[in-house]
Amino acid sequence: MMGSPVKVDIAIIGGGIAGLWTLNQLRNRGINAVLFEQNALGSHQTMGSQGMIHGGIKYALSGAWSGSSEAISAMPAIWRSCLQGEGKVDLRDCKVLSEDFYLWSHTGLTSRVSSFFASKMLRGRVEKLARADYPEPLRSPQFKGQAYRLVDLVLDVPSLVATLAGQHADAIFQIDWSRASLTARDRQAVISGDGWELQAQQFILTAGTGNEALVAALGGSEPAMQRRPLQQVFMKHQYQAPFYAHCTGGSASPRLTISSHRTSAGEPVWYLGGDLATEGADMEPQQLIARAREEIAELLPWIDFGPCQWRTLRLDRGEPRQSALLRPDSAFVGAVDSVDNALVAWPTKLSLSPNLANEIDQALSRRGVTPGLAGDLGPLQDLGRPDIAPAYWDTLFS
Repeated sequence: MMGSPVKVDIAIIGGGIAGLWTLNQLRNRGINAVLFEQNALGSHQTMGSQGMIHGGIKYALSGAWSGSSEAISAMPAIWRSCLQGEGKVDLRDCKVLSEDFYLWSHTGLTSRVSSFFASKMLRGRVEKLARADYPEPLRSPQFKGQAYRLVDLVLDVPSLVATLAGQHADAIFQIDWSRASLTARDRQAVISGDGWELQAQQFILTAGTGNEALVAALGGSEPAMQRRPLQQVFMKHQYQAPFYAHCTGGSASPRLTISSHRTSAGEPVWYLGGDLATEGADMEPQQLIARAREEIAELLPWIDFGPCQWRTLRLDRGEPRQSALLRPDSAFVGAVDSVDNALVAWPTKLSLSPNLANEIDQALSRRGVTPGLAGDLGPLQDLGRPDIAPAYWDTLFS
């Protein structure tokens, strides 16, 4: 028997970085928001992130300041404000892996890009380093390229997810879509479960690639989604120095991106992305690992890594559909076409999560959403709470 419906201001579906950040920002300003996650918090795309909070400098490798660079340029400062407890979301408990991020060239940047990095436009964003200030992996006399320090920083993603989840744990629920359903009724989205129903002023879909199925469940077709695949490489080794850097190549994107992590047993792991991951998206894992070995051997031949273990991870990035599958320039929020109370949201990259939450705030304001009375969440308590997803550098080597 169905009791009285549970009523909330906002129902968020999807417990990755987009949903968790949005939940925190909305509840911090008095909005009665709840979040539903089918699997573990941070599953898939969020835990697959390298944790880099970047300001778009890597997109300037073509020698131009692009639209994507403009949209993302303010993000490191906003994240740092939150890490100090002074932003819209409190990240003081989040672990920072590195306050510094580097860019290095294998053989030297072209004069055009080098002069662009030195221009007034990028002043304060890029610092050309003296050799004495190079990160440890580049201090070998064999290294003949150039090294720069960027404004970017790197966060421990499992710590980030735990920090966001912990502050509003009472508003986060596990949902089993085999026992509950998202449907449209009179152009209103609702969730129905065993003996309960949830109604909301607005639903926000933040489930990454899962948004496609959620829109379809509501009978909608817009906003349309695209999947941009990549296959990243994990390298577990015995070299102890951490490294957080992009290596420039011949394209406008990094040839190789390296971030350093440690397994729960303290073993160092380098997580490899960049062109390696995008160009290798459809390769067989062993083929891509062979290519990664060659890249590391060519770019950092002076490092003795000791015995290494290798794994790969395939991920699909869910994004709003673009012509020719281009990378979107900024966070996206759009209305589901089949109902009047649902928005679809994709941050498109970890760095843009604050930008996404601000866009959601503005969209909710345009739709007239204001804080209502706190509803009784009692009927939802039997759903239980989702766990936090484990780090891939643990699960893949277990």
